[in-house]
Amino acid sequence: MKAVFFALLLAAPAMAQDAPKLPVPSLPRSVDGLPIGAIPKQELPQTGCATFLWTATQTRTLVAMITADPARIRFAPDGKLTDLVRTGQNGPGDFGFLAHTDYAGGDLKVTVEMAIVRRGDLTQGALTDGATLTFTREGGDSIIVPVIGIIGCAS
Repeated sequence: MKAVFFALLLAAPAMAQDAPKLPVPSLPRSVDGLPIGAIPKQELPQTGCATFLWTATQTRTLVAMITADPARIRFAPDGKLTDLVRTGQNGPGDFGFLAHTDYAGGDLKVTVEMAIVRRGDLTQGALTDGATLTFTREGGDSIIVPVIGIIGCAS
């Protein structure tokens, strides 16, 4: 009996390595019925700052990442990961981001409006308070998504 136990114990690591890997689940095409999907986990850029935006709806889901340099937004309209370049910005700002920023590419236009709030308990970053992400397809309706976020900067 002891021999069988030790044989199973020694074989267990090999069996675990031989086990088939489970497929990585796909990202949702829609969050809370909106035509915007989640984006996968994003890394902070090597230099500069990034704003990470989550839905401020029933489900808190990462839906966009904005980088200051290069100036772009990554989001997933209808669940398709898409990057757009900045086409304009204005208003007060901080960390390379302004209160009103426009992005465009192909038949998509995106506007991000956000208030940047510095807090003493955050270093190398801030919060984005009362933000909205508005996206429009050429010839289509505009969709306004309430979002919240955090800004992080590389050290």
